[in-house]
Amino acid sequence: MIKKISIILILNILIFQKVNTSENDIYKKIDLFGEVLEKINKEYVDEINQSESMDSAINGLLQSLDPYSAYMSPEIFNEMQTETSGKFGGLGIEVSMESGVVKVISPIDDTPASRAGIKAGDYIVKINETQVQGKSLSEAVELMRGPVGSGIELTVRRRGEKKALKFSIVREIIQIQSVKSDLLEKNIGYIRLTSFNENSSSQIKKRINELERNKETKAYILDLRNNPGGLLSQAINISDFFLDNGEIVSTKSRKSSENRKWFAKKGDLISGKTLIVLINYGSASASEIVAGALQDHKRAVLLGENSFGKGSVQSIIPLKNKGAIRLTIAKYYLPSGKSISEVGVSPDIEISEETDDFQIKTETDNQLNYAIKLLKG
Repeated sequence: MIKKISIILILNILIFQKVNTSENDIYKKIDLFGEVLEKINKEYVDEINQSESMDSAINGLLQSLDPYSAYMSPEIFNEMQTETSGKFGGLGIEVSMESGVVKVISPIDDTPASRAGIKAGDYIVKINETQVQGKSLSEAVELMRGPVGSGIELTVRRRGEKKALKFSIVREIIQIQSVKSDLLEKNIGYIRLTSFNENSSSQIKKRINELERNKETKAYILDLRNNPGGLLSQAINISDFFLDNGEIVSTKSRKSSENRKWFAKKGDLISGKTLIVLINYGSASASEIVAGALQDHKRAVLLGENSFGKGSVQSIIPLKNKGAIRLTIAKYYLPSGKSISEVGVSPDIEISEETDDFQIKTETDNQLNYAIKLLKG
C-alpha cells in the first residue's frame, strides 16, 4: 500500500500555495492531484486502497494546519459518540499529534499511564510493534484502546534521554476524580484539579468552603500540574472564584461575530488570601487560562515549569459521509492580550522536577515542598 506520508505531501503541495493563488490555479492543482492519484494507482509497486489513500490525504491536510485538527472516518466518529463504558479500557493519557508521532499532553493522576511512568511531553513512537509515524491521531488512539485487563507496550522518546524508553501497561477503566483537597501544615489549603469537567467548579467551591470553615487557613495552593484542560466554562468559573473584577479570557476567530470576552464578577471566595498556582508542562488549555488570568491580575504566584501551550478552540463538524472533522476555529487570549498557543504560560518561580521518580504530592514533590516553604516563610 502506498505510504501515507506520500499522500500527505502531495496534498500539502496542492493546497498550501500563496494566499493570493487564483481560483483558476486551485482548480488546476485539483486536476493535478487527480492525475497524480491515477498514476499512483496504475504504476505504484503495490496495489493501493484508493479510499484509504484519500482519507490519509484529507487527514494530512488537517494535520498540517495544527496538531489538534483531524479527520474522523464514519467508523471512528460513530465510536466517539457511542457509550463504551465497561467494554474498553484506557491508559489515562491526553494526547495530541506532533511531527507525525503522538505527543503526551498529560498523564492523568492514578491511572495506568501515570503509574507506569509516562510523562508530559513524551513522544509515543511505537504502539506494541506498530510504528506511529504516518498514522493519524485517531488511528493511534484506536491502537491504544482495548479490553480491560489487556496489556500494551509503548515505546517513547523523552527529552534528555538518548535511548527510547519502553513501558508495559495494563488497560483499565479510567475513572477521574477531578478535585482533591487537603489541609497542609495545619493552615495551608491545598486543592488539586486534574481536569475541567462539568462538575469541577461546583466541587472546587465546595472544597474551598470546607477549608474556609477552618479559621486557621491562611493561604492556598491550587495544583494544576498534569491537568490537560477541558471545558472553557469551568475555567472561567474557577478563575472567577479568586477574582473580584477584570477580564478572564477572550477568544478570537476569523469571524468577528464569534469574538468573545469573559469577565469576573465581584466575590473572591478566599477573601484575598495568598494563592500559589502550581503548573508544569502537562498543564494545558483550560489550566493555562486559569493560571494566566490569575497571573495577569497579579492575584497568584505561578510556580513550577512552563505550561504546554494549547491555546486554541476546536469544534467537531459533521460531514456528509457521516464522518467529521475536528477543526480549530478560534484562539484563547489572556487579559494581557497574550496568546497561549505554542508558548504557554511561564511561571513566576521556575522549579523543575528534581528526580526521575518524581510523583505529585509525595516526598519526591520538590515543587509542592518549595511552595509550602514559601508560604511558611
